[in-house]
Amino acid sequence: MLHDLLFVAAGLVLLFVGGEGLVRGSVAIAERLGISKLLIGLVIVGFGTSTPELLVSVNAALDGASEIALGNVVGSNIANILLIVGVAALIAPIMGWERTAVREALVATLVSLAAFVLVQGEIITRIEGIAMLMVLAGYLFSTYWLERRNRAAKTFQHEAEAFEDIPLRRPWLAPVLALGGIAALVFGADLLVDGAVNIARTFGVPDAVIGLSLVAIGTSLPELATAIVAAIRRQSDVVLGNVIGSNIFNILAILGVTVVIQPIEVSARFRTIDTPVMLGAALLLLTLLFATTKVGRLWGILMLVAYAAYMVFLFSSGMSA
Repeated sequence: MLHDLLFVAAGLVLLFVGGEGLVRGSVAIAERLGISKLLIGLVIVGFGTSTPELLVSVNAALDGASEIALGNVVGSNIANILLIVGVAALIAPIMGWERTAVREALVATLVSLAAFVLVQGEIITRIEGIAMLMVLAGYLFSTYWLERRNRAAKTFQHEAEAFEDIPLRRPWLAPVLALGGIAALVFGADLLVDGAVNIARTFGVPDAVIGLSLVAIGTSLPELATAIVAAIRRQSDVVLGNVIGSNIFNILAILGVTVVIQPIEVSARFRTIDTPVMLGAALLLLTLLFATTKVGRLWGILMLVAYAAYMVFLFSSGMSA
């Protein structure tokens, strides 16, 4: 039991350190190659911050723990909004966001709706995974084209700049960080999945509950760290871009790649409870960004209370199942 807890703790640390190293190293390499900050923020930061979710979900699916694989994606998206936006709003009110944020929140909501439709079946198939990856490619192309036309839009540039606060003055540091980050992510994902599965078996907790809670929060640590720093600096666009972009990538890229490698069986609870909660969280954020001018501390508290209530329900329902 103790070694499983150590596996989980070590896995979480490696995922956090690996995610940070991969993104910072990749951003530095891309800048040296003259790639635009728009493309860096949209693609490199988007993929990089979602890499922990990718490796954990693929690892879990290959190990036969499909509920952890799907729970990781759904739980991460719930945590990104209710937990991470809640914490950020509690630190400093989120305000003055660009119109781009509303557009991206709408895309994230539509993608969440698509995921809700997908889980109504018993299996998410490879064909559906390929379709998700095709939608992702279309999303990236159209977003890049729209941002290039609108010179005033800076959301994705701001995301790239958020990872430039620690300059890498020596040229060899960037590739070392990126490669070291990949190694840490691979090893960390393996440790986290093995430890989480063993803990679930020991205490009789369903895999879905572990995936939706412990694993999901663990893989969202890079987003949480970025949001906290951005909130302290009062960079609302970085907070929102980080969360919304991650939610889009988690479904289209992470779930898409995972089911292409290994189709996932869907248990009933995802149809009736967890994916509807994820969709509701996406709708809440979209409504706030569209209808208000500030996500203040009160909304932050309400989001955190809602997330705590969901966690309590998750474990109480899981243990009684």
